[in-house]
Amino acid sequence: MSALLIDDDARLGALVTEYLGKHDIDVAVAADGPRGLSALTKHRPELVLLDLMLPGMDGLEVCRRIRATPDLSGLPIIMLTAKGEDVDKVVGLELGADDYLAKPFNPRELVARVRAVLRRTSPATTPPPPKLRVGRLEIDFAAREVTVSGKRRVLTHHEFELLATLARAAGRVLTREQILDALKGQAEAFDRSIDVHIAKLRAKLEADPKEPRYIKTVRGIGYMFAREAD
Repeated sequence: MSALLIDDDARLGALVTEYLGKHDIDVAVAADGPRGLSALTKHRPELVLLDLMLPGMDGLEVCRRIRATPDLSGLPIIMLTAKGEDVDKVVGLELGADDYLAKPFNPRELVARVRAVLRRTSPATTPPPPKLRVGRLEIDFAAREVTVSGKRRVLTHHEFELLATLARAAGRVLTREQILDALKGQAEAFDRSIDVHIAKLRAKLEADPKEPRYIKTVRGIGYMFAREAD
C-alpha cells in the first residue's frame, strides 16, 4: 500500500513516514503543491494526504487540480487541517476530499482514517453478491454467466472481469486507472484499451450501444455501472 504526503513540514513528514511504514504503508513526501502533482503523474499512490496550508499553491488548489485530472480524479484524498480552519475544511470536502484530519493528530487516528477511506473508495474491497440484477441484465458472479432478458450472452474472460469490476462498484464512477488497478495482474491484457473493451461489452449487453443503460460514460473521468437501468 502506498500514500503521498504533500506537506512542507519536514518533521511531520518524517513522523508520518515512520508511523505509516510500521503499518505496511509506504509514504512518499512532496514539500509543495507542484511537486506533489508531478509525483502523482509519475507514481500513482493509493491515497493522498494533503496539507491545506502549503506555500504557493495551497491545498485547496491542489485538490481542485487532482479532481480535474481524469486519471487522478478518483484518487482518495485526506485533508490535513489546523484547528480553526473550519471554512477551508468545508470547502475542501466540497471540492472532493474524502476526509479530513485536524493537526496535531494521534498517529493511531491517522492509520484508522487511512484504512477507512481506502475501504470506502476501493472497488475491490466489497465482495459482490452471488448475483446482481439491473433491469433485464443479470450477472451471476459464481457461475460467471451474464444474461439479458433471460438469454445468455457469451463474454470472453477479460470482458467478464471488466464487467464484474464495474458492477462491484455500481453507482460509483471509476477512472480508467482505477479499473486497471482493480484488474491487477490482468491489466496488461487490456493495455490501456479500456474504451475498446467497453464498446465490445455494450455491443453484447445493450439494446442500443449508443444509448447505454448499464455502462455509463462519465465524460472526462471514466465509467459507471448503473444501479438501476434507465
